[in-house]
Amino acid sequence: MPFRGVGSPSALRLLRSAVVSHALIVDLSRDAILTALLLAAPMLVVALGVGLIVSVLQAVTQIQEQTLAFVPKLLGVAAVFLVALPWMIQLAVRYTIELFRGIPNLAG
Repeated sequence: MPFRGVGSPSALRLLRSAVVSHALIVDLSRDAILTALLLAAPMLVVALGVGLIVSVLQAVTQIQEQTLAFVPKLLGVAAVFLVALPWMIQLAVRYTIELFRGIPNLAG
């Protein structure tokens, strides 16, 4: 049986069929980053808002207790997480289904 290296015609056909376009990689990356951003955004916005309010209150009252900044943020993020959880699961499932549906297109 002759050696079939990288330069053989069958190996080149295999490599050509396995090549994924740059546009597809960019689209998959963009969709993944956008989905991650959408999943994290509600909790990050609440943490930012609560942190800002607590910081202003600490500056006004001159109370510099670190747990005073942490506990309200934790409670706010937990509340938003519980409220937004159905939407977040729906978004993650929709993204995963679309990703799995696109797998046959990747194969050629």
